[in-house]
Amino acid sequence: MLDILYRRRSIRKYKSAKLDVDTVQRLLKAALLSPSSRGLRPWQFVVVDDNEILTQLASVKKGAGFLKGAALGIVILADPAISDVWIEDASIAATILHLTSESLGLGSCWIQIRERQFTETETCEQYVRRTLGIPENLKVVSIISVGYPDESKSPHIDSELGLDKVHLNMFNQ
Repeated sequence: MLDILYRRRSIRKYKSAKLDVDTVQRLLKAALLSPSSRGLRPWQFVVVDDNEILTQLASVKKGAGFLKGAALGIVILADPAISDVWIEDASIAATILHLTSESLGLGSCWIQIRERQFTETETCEQYVRRTLGIPENLKVVSIISVGYPDESKSPHIDSELGLDKVHLNMFNQ
């Protein structure tokens, strides 16, 4: 697991190759196996592999344009009526998608949707909801882009870990 964590970097450039059905199924199984508070599993996922829809979603906010080059966009949703910690549960599922992508030789990147603005009058969440026909009871947390990387980044190294942020028994002791 540590090897995966050292290697995993946000990838924003993808090869044009599509993912095979088995690979997509493995990603989805990983997301569905994600831990959640009290096992309530408040998350749902919209898997987008249609280039036209990916291009529409890529305009959701500045910095999301790379989504149109990804093989998949996995929209992370959650139902607040199921769990009071839906944000955390959905974020764990998104993280599991990142780590599973890396373990399969894929790249991924988090696109923040919750609490971001599309225009002055429409949030990113409303735009994604409208684009994908998502019902009002579900909240949109993020979109995870996934694909075969067309860029390489150096793995993390110990000197950038920030071990000074770790405290033993008491803060600052």
